[in-house]
Amino acid sequence: MLTFRGVDVLIGARLLMSGVAGHVAPGDRVGLVGRNGAGKTTLMRVLAGRLQPAVGEIVRTGHVGYLPQDPAAADPELSVIDRVLSARDLDRALHDLRTAETALAESGDERSMARYVRAEAEFQARGGYAAEAGAARVTAGLGLPDRVLDRPLGTLSGGQRRRVELARVLFGEQGVLLLDEPTNHLDGDSIAWLRSFLTAYPGGLVLISHDTRLLADVVNRVWHVEQGELETHNTGWRTYLADREADDRRRTRLRAAAERKAATLHAQADRMRARSATAVRARDMARRADRMLAGAKPVRRTAKVARIRLPEPAPSGRTPLGAISLAKSYGSLPVLSGVDLAIDRGSRLVVLGLNGAGKTTLLKLLAGHERPDSGRVVHGHGLRLGYFAQEHDTLDPAGTVGGHLSSAAPHLSDGEARAVLGSFLFGGDDVDKPVGVLSGGEKTRLALAGLVSSRANVLLLDEPTNNLDPASKAEVLAAVGAYEGAVVMVTHDRETVEALRPGRVLVLPDGVEDLWHDGYTDLVTLA
Repeated sequence: MLTFRGVDVLIGARLLMSGVAGHVAPGDRVGLVGRNGAGKTTLMRVLAGRLQPAVGEIVRTGHVGYLPQDPAAADPELSVIDRVLSARDLDRALHDLRTAETALAESGDERSMARYVRAEAEFQARGGYAAEAGAARVTAGLGLPDRVLDRPLGTLSGGQRRRVELARVLFGEQGVLLLDEPTNHLDGDSIAWLRSFLTAYPGGLVLISHDTRLLADVVNRVWHVEQGELETHNTGWRTYLADREADDRRRTRLRAAAERKAATLHAQADRMRARSATAVRARDMARRADRMLAGAKPVRRTAKVARIRLPEPAPSGRTPLGAISLAKSYGSLPVLSGVDLAIDRGSRLVVLGLNGAGKTTLLKLLAGHERPDSGRVVHGHGLRLGYFAQEHDTLDPAGTVGGHLSSAAPHLSDGEARAVLGSFLFGGDDVDKPVGVLSGGEKTRLALAGLVSSRANVLLLDEPTNNLDPASKAEVLAAVGAYEGAVVMVTHDRETVEALRPGRVLVLPDGVEDLWHDGYTDLVTLA
């Protein structure tokens, strides 16, 4: 269904992979793994046809459904169900059928009847009412209730829009699914439904995910990107991990033995060089030692992890940030109504609510990225805001990595800025890399680098651990736990809430504020 061979993958002039090859057959469920920045997302874009390989051949047989980490914005006026149905061009057929039904009801003449018959035949040819019902099952499984199906996309939250794009890809014609972090913004029930769907999917699948349980339950093959090469393992996830651990031990043992033997040969060669009679043998012995080292595979290096330490907060008044009777609507749809908040110095608040309840909207209002319809945001004495946007709205795709940090922290010298970026794994030429080509994990690290370089005393964090590998996530959680300023956080992740240790909780859309207690923990994964 998908075959590639001799493919070189580049970002700008930087070669990420050379001569890689692989294939996906029906029933293959491939986990694409590797350290952050290794090129997983770029390879996925190449396989999907969004980027052209520098060299090599890619053959696609049949339909390819692709979910990028940051899906492109669809027409905000399009309804949810029409967006999903468009995966099979059913949206046009359904629109034509509805138009014909209206015309038939109004006139009832033969011409209208003929038009209706043609429209219904076309609709049925594309799957008809059964396909429409199938689309509704997919949306329901991903946590999009019937009441939102006729709503325009522009009225949805970022998490809901991503669910719509995932539903569209899953509803498309059977073929190869290329899914990049599909569990972002999904609650526990939706992840369980997705796991069941992917396990039973009869086509091909290539999956990038930091959800190790999803990988363990779904994949039956693994592609590992390492040092510009693509290793293929024809096993499930748990067997792959065990085999890789055993291979690491074997590599370490063989490398150590080769280094000991090579050191002995070099030492003996050094002694023999002093005499002309044995100089040629000494040279051969040294070459033999060098070949021995070259033939022994190097020990795998531990993946680098971003070093994250949130800033010491600038001094502020007792209540640096507040809100009075905030209300916000999108069109005729009210999202927030009468929300009051008082964020005290050093306090910790977690915002909970189902998708579409207004969590991201609230943070955008507090950050000043959107204006409320009524009510106001109150800035207290000495407020310095730091805002991490769920959709990376604070990053300019046309800018560069270095340019973003210069804008976020203009007080840093060039050397200081490079040191900060280096601690977030952006080294050398990465400083000039366009933001638009970064993976989701790299965008998250860049946005966090901007926060680290500020002296913010109130942080607004909207899903700050999305797209991060487990080690980087642990760094973020440790940094949040040690931060002395105030935090307002939106998250679906129970571990993140535990690290935050919130004192209070705000439940949307009702705007009910309460002291945090463990009874709210189960609501986190449903939010």
